[in-house]
Amino acid sequence: MALKGLKVVELAGLAPVPFAGMVLADFGASVVRIDRPNQASFDALGRGKRSIAVNLRHSLGKEVALEVCRNADVLLEPFRPGVMERLGLGPDVLLRSNPRLVYARLTGFGQYGCLSHRAGHDINYVAISGILSLLGRKNENPNPPVNLLGDFAGGGLMCVMGILMALLERTRSNCGQVIDVAMVDGCSYIASFLLSSRNPSVIEGLRGTNILDGGAPFYETYKTSDGKFMSVGALEPQFYQALLEGLGLSKAQIPGQMDQEHWPQMKDRFAAIFRTKTRDEWTKIFSNLDACVEPVLEVAEAVHHPHNKERQVFASETEPNPAPKLQRTPAQPETSRIPEIGEHTVEVLKELNYTPERIEELLKTGTAAQHQIGSRL
Repeated sequence: MALKGLKVVELAGLAPVPFAGMVLADFGASVVRIDRPNQASFDALGRGKRSIAVNLRHSLGKEVALEVCRNADVLLEPFRPGVMERLGLGPDVLLRSNPRLVYARLTGFGQYGCLSHRAGHDINYVAISGILSLLGRKNENPNPPVNLLGDFAGGGLMCVMGILMALLERTRSNCGQVIDVAMVDGCSYIASFLLSSRNPSVIEGLRGTNILDGGAPFYETYKTSDGKFMSVGALEPQFYQALLEGLGLSKAQIPGQMDQEHWPQMKDRFAAIFRTKTRDEWTKIFSNLDACVEPVLEVAEAVHHPHNKERQVFASETEPNPAPKLQRTPAQPETSRIPEIGEHTVEVLKELNYTPERIEELLKTGTAAQHQIGSRL
């Protein structure tokens, strides 16, 4: 696999950092997650990782973390600014111990700035980026796309990109570096097309009145007679013509495609026509038309769709396979199960050359915990 041999340490967190760790693990990295002892795990993205349970507030636990990071290529850190420094595990300390370490710090507001120490969640970061103001229907409140934009696109995935760039640069300098990943920054960057587009109709008008945000009748979802939906993305003239053909309309019957004044009436007309047939009937009608019209599938349906099955998009009913698909060194994710908290504590300590006596001391003092009671040392 592409990242085989790469050693990653992930400090347990929520959503974006676990996702970044999972992506690295999927493509071959060895990921060790440091969890807190006796704490429930909320990480649904733990596949392919090992877990050690260590109390970082204990001096002996700090020594374990230092040793783990001394042998690592990458550290994934999810805390607010200053937390790692107070633990004695800040960049200055870890990079002094391991100058080749790529130290990735993933937060909502970043390592500096007047909001950097504030709590927040995806919706807050997307809001401060300005992008939330663009999302939603006309005359309705801004509507975030659950937590995909901040946590995963602007956060976790942007973090992976930063890590890979830092690792590539390390091949020239032989030096690691700190990566400051802020979800606010990432959301803004992801939205470069919207913010920089020279076509004013993309976002010029009020929210929900533009081409790509539900304002245009040819870029919309429509309800069918069985309560399901069809997606329509007939932006270009040739696709729009095919859309009209599928709906049984001609250009002479309706206003011009870009006649924004009549978009609301055109949407109503399209909606009335889509309500006359089931989703599957419309899918069949458009199957031979290049109109950019496809059914809106439920997740359970998407897993079994012929295209997705042919490309092996899903590993199971609940787990997508990694993307993109590398030709020579494809990902081979471990999808059997998510590790228990501290399942691999003794195993990893042994790899770090801890003696049985030292391991026993860590376990007895509560500095570390092993999930499997009675592990042989």
